[in-house]
Amino acid sequence: MKSFFITLIITFTLHSCTSEKKPKTLTTGSYKASLLIQDNEQIPFIFDVLNDKKINIYNANEVISVHEISYNNDSVTIQLPYFEGYIKAKINNESITGYFVKPSLNRIVSFVATPNLPRFAITATPTQNVTGNWETVFSPNSEEDKYIAKGIFTQNNNKVTGTFRTTTGDYRYLEGIINGDSLQLSTFDGAHAFLFAAKVSDSIMKGIFYSGNHWKEPFTAKLNNDFELPEAESLTNLKEGYETLEFSFPDENDNIISLKDDRFKDKVVVVQIMGTWCPNCLDESKFYADYYTKNKNKDIEFVALAFEVAKTKEEGFAFIKRLKEQTEINYPVLLAQYGSSSKIDAQKKLPMLDHVLSYPTTVFIDKKGKVRKIHTGFNGPATGQKYEDFKKKFNDFITELLQE
Repeated sequence: MKSFFITLIITFTLHSCTSEKKPKTLTTGSYKASLLIQDNEQIPFIFDVLNDKKINIYNANEVISVHEISYNNDSVTIQLPYFEGYIKAKINNESITGYFVKPSLNRIVSFVATPNLPRFAITATPTQNVTGNWETVFSPNSEEDKYIAKGIFTQNNNKVTGTFRTTTGDYRYLEGIINGDSLQLSTFDGAHAFLFAAKVSDSIMKGIFYSGNHWKEPFTAKLNNDFELPEAESLTNLKEGYETLEFSFPDENDNIISLKDDRFKDKVVVVQIMGTWCPNCLDESKFYADYYTKNKNKDIEFVALAFEVAKTKEEGFAFIKRLKEQTEINYPVLLAQYGSSSKIDAQKKLPMLDHVLSYPTTVFIDKKGKVRKIHTGFNGPATGQKYEDFKKKFNDFITELLQE
């Protein structure tokens, strides 16, 4: 019913009354886009229209190139890469107005874009400097929802960039400003839209984290350059009595793939537990795809188990096919589950694990078929040195397994 309501809103709101034969197209230039969320807040991001078929979205050092753009009369549909989310909007004389939609989750957020405005307006000289590492707790007053994180920020005058790392991944490229003692950071990647708004004083940060218009939670942080999160290899384990994984799931051709197949015998196997909807999984998939392409002549195989929010099997495979094409993945991506990304259900599909704590999770299996390490989460390029450290550690460990 809600999906029908979303379709109805978009259809009628964006219906064109124009009699133009040639559809309107986006005017080249820079735009500030805003997603309108609860508490009268906005999640801003910047994009450039390079031509009527190409847009670049910017988050700090990240550039997301968008090529799937279509027009109908005075409306535009912008399909974000990798993920299912899209923007449907009307092209006005001085603005673009419409919605950001995620169909499988029945989510819709109002969208507006205006030319030549900054991501956040600078209104005051900074009175605080947030450069450094911040020991962070989200939902500190809820035992059920509480979790820890590490804020990593660099400030240059008013401008602030960085990210929050959690035990299971990171919040990707955050960009924003600090006016006086007020910090604002945002990101938009087609899957997630985040806003962090906080007050900073005496090396203490107190704020609210918004995820789209469906979630918000408080957070607190204190400057602590010595703070470290638990090691990613200590969070997920095999249950007692197990030495390896066992699974049988279909690929996009409906072939059942199992670790017992000949292609995995006497080889190091990297098993990726992921979802096509997951930005940290995307970062990891890009790294794995590149590594596999460069090392496929060695005794190593990769296989991904996708736990999808897609409502049907066919839709799940369509998402997998799109991800494989856009990231040039050449290893099997199997549909392990559709209709839900529930970690509890995922653990039932892999009962030898004590839990599935995060997407992604990677299981390293040696040539004898034994699990040697389980890595929870993924720290992507936005984490800077942590990402470089991961790449070196990954290469060293795989080399060790290959030489056994």
